[in-house]
Amino acid sequence: MSLDAALALGRRPFAWREFLVQSWFIARVSLLPAVLMSIPFTVLVVFTLNSLLTQIGAGDMSGAGAGLGAVTQIGPLVTVLVVAGAGATAITADLGSRTIREEIAALQVLGIDPVPRLVLPRVLASVFVASLLNGAVCAIGLSGGFLFSVFVQHVSPGAYASGVTLLIGVGDLVLSEVKAAVFGLIAALVACYRGLTVAGGPKGVGEAVQETVVFAFMALFVANLVLTSVGLALKGS
Repeated sequence: MSLDAALALGRRPFAWREFLVQSWFIARVSLLPAVLMSIPFTVLVVFTLNSLLTQIGAGDMSGAGAGLGAVTQIGPLVTVLVVAGAGATAITADLGSRTIREEIAALQVLGIDPVPRLVLPRVLASVFVASLLNGAVCAIGLSGGFLFSVFVQHVSPGAYASGVTLLIGVGDLVLSEVKAAVFGLIAALVACYRGLTVAGGPKGVGEAVQETVVFAFMALFVANLVLTSVGLALKGS
Protein backbone atom coordinates (compact mmCIF):
# COMPACT_ATOMS: atom_id res chain seq x y z
CA MET A 1 0.00 0.00 0.00
CA SER A 2 2.88 2.37 0.73
CA LEU A 3 4.33 1.70 -2.71
CA ASP A 4 0.92 2.25 -4.33
CA ALA A 5 0.59 5.55 -2.48
CA ALA A 6 4.05 6.65 -3.65
CA LEU A 7 3.20 5.77 -7.25
CA ALA A 8 -0.11 7.61 -6.96
CA LEU A 9 1.77 10.88 -6.37
CA GLY A 10 2.34 11.17 -10.10
CA ARG A 11 -1.24 10.51 -11.12
CA ARG A 12 -3.73 13.17 -12.08
CA PRO A 13 -6.15 14.46 -11.03
CA PHE A 14 -5.21 14.79 -7.38
CA ALA A 15 -8.03 14.78 -4.81
CA TRP A 16 -7.43 18.34 -3.53
CA ARG A 17 -10.82 18.60 -1.87
CA GLU A 18 -10.22 15.41 0.10
CA PHE A 19 -6.76 16.68 1.07
CA LEU A 20 -8.15 19.95 2.43
CA VAL A 21 -10.98 18.21 4.26
CA GLN A 22 -8.62 15.71 5.86
CA SER A 23 -6.10 18.41 6.78
CA TRP A 24 -8.79 20.29 8.66
CA PHE A 25 -10.08 17.04 10.18
CA ILE A 26 -6.64 15.98 11.49
CA ALA A 27 -5.83 19.50 12.68
CA ARG A 28 -9.14 19.72 14.52
CA VAL A 29 -8.57 16.51 16.48
CA SER A 30 -4.86 17.15 17.09
CA LEU A 31 -4.44 20.84 17.85
CA LEU A 32 -5.95 20.95 21.35
CA PRO A 33 -4.11 17.80 22.59
CA ALA A 34 -0.85 19.22 21.18
CA VAL A 35 -1.31 22.52 23.02
CA LEU A 36 -2.32 20.85 26.29
CA MET A 37 0.61 18.42 26.16
CA SER A 38 3.23 20.98 25.18
CA ILE A 39 2.59 23.19 28.24
CA PRO A 40 3.47 20.64 30.97
CA PHE A 41 6.38 19.29 28.91
CA THR A 42 7.72 22.84 28.59
CA VAL A 43 7.36 23.58 32.29
CA LEU A 44 9.05 20.30 33.23
CA VAL A 45 12.02 20.73 30.88
CA VAL A 46 12.52 24.45 31.59
CA PHE A 47 12.19 24.01 35.35
CA THR A 48 14.71 21.16 35.39
CA LEU A 49 17.23 22.95 33.16
CA ASN A 50 16.91 26.29 34.92
CA SER A 51 17.33 24.68 38.33
CA LEU A 52 20.52 23.00 37.17
CA LEU A 53 21.85 26.15 35.49
CA THR A 54 21.10 28.23 38.60
CA GLN A 55 23.01 25.81 40.81
CA ILE A 56 26.14 26.14 38.67
CA GLY A 57 25.78 29.91 38.36
CA ALA A 58 24.70 29.98 34.73
CA GLY A 59 21.12 31.20 35.06
CA ASP A 60 21.56 33.55 32.10
CA MET A 61 21.80 30.47 29.85
CA SER A 62 18.17 29.52 30.48
CA GLY A 63 17.16 30.66 26.99
CA ALA A 64 19.68 28.28 25.42
CA GLY A 65 18.34 25.37 27.44
CA ALA A 66 14.74 26.22 26.64
CA GLY A 67 15.49 26.56 22.93
CA LEU A 68 17.38 23.28 22.84
CA GLY A 69 14.62 21.46 24.71
CA ALA A 70 11.74 22.96 22.73
CA VAL A 71 13.15 22.44 19.24
CA THR A 72 15.01 19.15 19.62
CA GLN A 73 12.90 17.31 22.20
CA ILE A 74 9.53 18.82 23.11
CA GLY A 75 8.38 19.53 19.55
CA PRO A 76 9.13 16.09 18.07
CA LEU A 77 8.04 14.21 21.20
CA VAL A 78 4.67 15.93 21.45
CA THR A 79 4.19 15.50 17.70
CA VAL A 80 4.83 11.75 18.06
CA LEU A 81 2.28 11.40 20.83
CA VAL A 82 -0.41 13.54 19.20
CA VAL A 83 -0.02 12.22 15.65
CA ALA A 84 -0.13 8.61 16.82
CA GLY A 85 -2.70 9.05 19.57
CA ALA A 86 -5.16 11.46 17.95
CA GLY A 87 -4.58 11.87 14.21
CA ALA A 88 -3.81 8.26 13.29
CA THR A 89 -6.64 6.80 15.36
CA ALA A 90 -9.12 9.21 13.78
CA ILE A 91 -7.99 8.11 10.31
CA THR A 92 -8.30 4.43 11.26
CA ALA A 93 -11.78 4.91 12.69
CA ASP A 94 -12.92 6.80 9.60
CA LEU A 95 -11.60 4.31 7.04
CA GLY A 96 -12.54 1.34 9.22
CA SER A 97 -16.15 2.52 9.40
CA ARG A 98 -16.23 2.88 5.64
CA THR A 99 -14.75 -0.58 5.22
CA ILE A 100 -17.31 -2.39 7.37
CA ARG A 101 -20.10 -0.49 5.59
CA GLU A 102 -18.61 -1.85 2.34
CA GLU A 103 -18.06 1.62 0.92
CA ILE A 104 -14.49 0.68 -0.01
CA ALA A 105 -15.73 -2.44 -1.79
CA ALA A 106 -18.28 -0.32 -3.65
CA LEU A 107 -15.52 2.01 -4.86
CA GLN A 108 -13.51 -0.94 -6.12
CA VAL A 109 -16.56 -2.34 -7.94
CA LEU A 110 -16.92 1.02 -9.68
CA GLY A 111 -13.27 0.83 -10.75
CA ILE A 112 -12.06 3.53 -8.33
CA ASP A 113 -8.75 2.79 -6.64
CA PRO A 114 -9.06 3.72 -2.92
CA VAL A 115 -5.32 4.44 -2.60
CA PRO A 116 -5.16 7.65 -4.70
CA ARG A 117 -8.72 8.59 -3.76
CA LEU A 118 -8.59 8.03 0.01
CA VAL A 119 -5.13 7.00 1.23
CA LEU A 120 -2.87 9.52 -0.52
CA PRO A 121 -4.83 12.64 0.55
CA ARG A 122 -4.82 11.43 4.16
CA VAL A 123 -1.10 10.66 4.12
CA LEU A 124 -0.20 14.06 2.69
CA ALA A 125 -2.61 15.79 5.07
CA SER A 126 -1.00 14.02 8.02
CA VAL A 127 2.48 15.08 6.86
CA PHE A 128 1.31 18.67 6.41
CA VAL A 129 -0.48 18.92 9.76
CA ALA A 130 2.33 17.19 11.65
CA SER A 131 4.82 19.75 10.33
CA LEU A 132 2.53 22.61 11.38
CA LEU A 133 1.95 21.04 14.80
CA ASN A 134 5.68 20.73 15.38
CA GLY A 135 6.19 24.40 14.56
CA ALA A 136 3.33 25.37 16.86
CA VAL A 137 4.65 23.23 19.72
CA CYS A 138 8.15 24.72 19.32
CA ALA A 139 6.66 28.23 19.45
CA ILE A 140 4.60 27.34 22.52
CA GLY A 141 7.66 25.81 24.15
CA LEU A 142 9.78 28.93 23.61
CA SER A 143 6.98 31.27 24.71
CA GLY A 144 6.08 29.16 27.72
CA GLY A 145 9.73 28.85 28.64
CA PHE A 146 10.08 32.64 28.51
CA LEU A 147 7.05 33.22 30.75
CA PHE A 148 8.07 30.53 33.24
CA SER A 149 11.73 31.59 33.35
CA VAL A 150 11.08 35.32 33.64
CA PHE A 151 8.03 35.44 35.92
CA VAL A 152 8.55 32.32 38.05
CA GLN A 153 12.31 31.79 38.19
CA HIS A 154 13.20 35.51 37.78
CA VAL A 155 15.55 35.18 34.82
CA SER A 156 16.40 38.36 32.92
CA PRO A 157 14.24 38.67 29.75
CA GLY A 158 17.19 39.94 27.73
CA ALA A 159 19.42 37.09 28.83
CA TYR A 160 16.72 34.56 27.94
CA ALA A 161 16.15 36.03 24.47
CA SER A 162 19.84 36.31 23.65
CA GLY A 163 20.53 32.71 24.66
CA VAL A 164 17.79 31.04 22.60
CA THR A 165 19.92 30.74 19.45
CA LEU A 166 23.13 29.89 21.29
CA LEU A 167 22.82 26.09 21.01
CA ILE A 168 20.33 25.72 18.15
CA GLY A 169 20.19 27.05 14.62
CA VAL A 170 18.38 26.65 11.34
CA GLY A 171 19.72 23.11 10.92
CA ASP A 172 18.15 21.98 14.20
CA LEU A 173 14.81 23.47 13.22
CA VAL A 174 14.95 21.80 9.81
CA LEU A 175 15.75 18.45 11.44
CA SER A 176 12.82 18.92 13.81
CA GLU A 177 10.47 19.61 10.89
CA VAL A 178 11.80 16.60 8.97
CA LYS A 179 11.13 14.44 12.02
CA ALA A 180 7.57 15.72 12.24
CA ALA A 181 6.94 15.10 8.54
CA VAL A 182 8.28 11.53 8.78
CA PHE A 183 6.17 10.93 11.89
CA GLY A 184 3.07 12.09 10.06
CA LEU A 185 3.91 9.91 7.06
CA ILE A 186 4.47 6.73 9.07
CA ALA A 187 1.45 7.23 11.33
CA ALA A 188 -0.86 7.88 8.38
CA LEU A 189 0.36 4.82 6.46
CA VAL A 190 -0.18 2.60 9.50
CA ALA A 191 -3.62 4.11 10.11
CA CYS A 192 -4.75 3.79 6.49
CA TYR A 193 -3.57 0.19 6.24
CA ARG A 194 -5.38 -0.86 9.42
CA GLY A 195 -8.48 1.06 8.41
CA LEU A 196 -8.67 -0.63 5.00
CA THR A 197 -8.03 -4.12 6.40
CA VAL A 198 -10.64 -4.06 9.17
CA ALA A 199 -12.68 -7.23 9.61
CA GLY A 200 -15.27 -8.32 12.13
CA GLY A 201 -17.68 -5.40 12.19
CA PRO A 202 -17.65 -2.59 14.78
CA LYS A 203 -15.57 -4.70 17.16
CA GLY A 204 -12.91 -4.98 14.47
CA VAL A 205 -12.84 -1.19 14.10
CA GLY A 206 -12.15 -0.78 17.81
CA GLU A 207 -9.39 -3.37 17.71
CA ALA A 208 -7.87 -1.70 14.64
CA VAL A 209 -7.81 1.67 16.43
CA GLN A 210 -6.01 0.14 19.41
CA GLU A 211 -3.51 -1.62 17.17
CA THR A 212 -2.89 1.61 15.28
CA VAL A 213 -1.83 3.37 18.48
CA VAL A 214 0.58 0.58 19.44
CA PHE A 215 2.08 0.10 15.98
CA ALA A 216 2.38 3.84 15.34
CA PHE A 217 4.08 4.48 18.70
CA MET A 218 6.58 1.69 18.09
CA ALA A 219 7.39 2.86 14.56
CA LEU A 220 7.58 6.55 15.48
CA PHE A 221 9.93 6.12 18.42
CA VAL A 222 12.25 3.97 16.28
CA ALA A 223 12.11 6.62 13.54
CA ASN A 224 12.86 9.32 16.13
CA LEU A 225 15.92 7.42 17.33
CA VAL A 226 17.23 6.91 13.79
CA LEU A 227 16.60 10.51 12.67
CA THR A 228 18.15 11.93 15.84
CA SER A 229 21.26 9.79 15.37
CA VAL A 230 21.55 10.82 11.71
CA GLY A 231 21.04 14.49 12.59
CA LEU A 232 23.70 14.42 15.32
CA ALA A 233 26.13 12.69 12.95
CA LEU A 234 25.53 15.30 10.25
CA LYS A 235 25.83 18.15 12.75
CA GLY A 236 29.07 16.74 14.11
CA SER A 237 30.59 16.39 10.66
